[in-house]
Amino acid sequence: MPDTPSPTAWVAVQHNPTSGNGRQARKILELVRCLRRQGLRVRLFRNRARMAKVLASPAARQSLRGIVAAGGDGTVSDVFNRFPGIPIAILPCGTENLLSRFLKSPTSGRGVAAAIQQGTLRRLDLCAVGERRFALMASAGFDADVVHRMTAARVGHITRGTYLRHIWNSWRKYVPVRLEVWVDDDPQPLSGYLAIVTNLPIYALGLQLAPAARGDDGQADLTLFQRCSTFQMLRYLYKVVRVAHEELKDVVLRRGRRFRIVSEVPVPVQMDGDPAGWTPLEIEILPGALQVFVSSN
Repeated sequence: MPDTPSPTAWVAVQHNPTSGNGRQARKILELVRCLRRQGLRVRLFRNRARMAKVLASPAARQSLRGIVAAGGDGTVSDVFNRFPGIPIAILPCGTENLLSRFLKSPTSGRGVAAAIQQGTLRRLDLCAVGERRFALMASAGFDADVVHRMTAARVGHITRGTYLRHIWNSWRKYVPVRLEVWVDDDPQPLSGYLAIVTNLPIYALGLQLAPAARGDDGQADLTLFQRCSTFQMLRYLYKVVRVAHEELKDVVLRRGRRFRIVSEVPVPVQMDGDPAGWTPLEIEILPGALQVFVSSN
């Protein structure tokens, strides 16, 4: 039986007004109603600074059951980066919702409230780049350029059509730069033009770059594409769609706990679908650093 919440127990909900559409408001209202029926207090936050101020209080932290990230993968990443160690629940309201899909999390407010009430937590690894963490993937090269362009031009909700438009722009304008990648303590670097480090097997647009990735084994998977011509990029895309890229001799696959990516000139970097600066990039694994409420049904 789930624990009966104390009279002061509460749940914080961070929601992103630019994620999703009108259904987001209905999902959040359903979530709030269901949590209150459980005897939990609920506070909604769209102001990040206000939420940080409230959670800076030790008393507020002590009685906090968890944080609901109501939005897309960017909202989820923002929550676990700003409030490490606090269990989170995901109310998916974004375009891809990759982490929620991987966990097979509930998609309704009622379902998320039930998962919080059940109290079943799953631990996943996170990957750290300095003080910043990611749960899904980081990359340097072409797809990071897409993310940089899309974010710079973003107005409101993102759709898959938005991705395709900026993929086309990057295809026309991005100039590939050779990358060197070190894995763990191997003194010999690998070289290529697009480096993607994945923690989970699921990727944007339904692609699977690292089908064997688990997210809870203390390691991440590197996929390094070693050629850069238009023809080769189309060839890679075709193989990735068919989940057959791992058979190519010019696609390097490595598993590790630490990765270092450098280039002669800065190359764009993205983490969990958000811009993350430029190379050089150093990544290390944080085993079991993320706690997520999941449905036990």
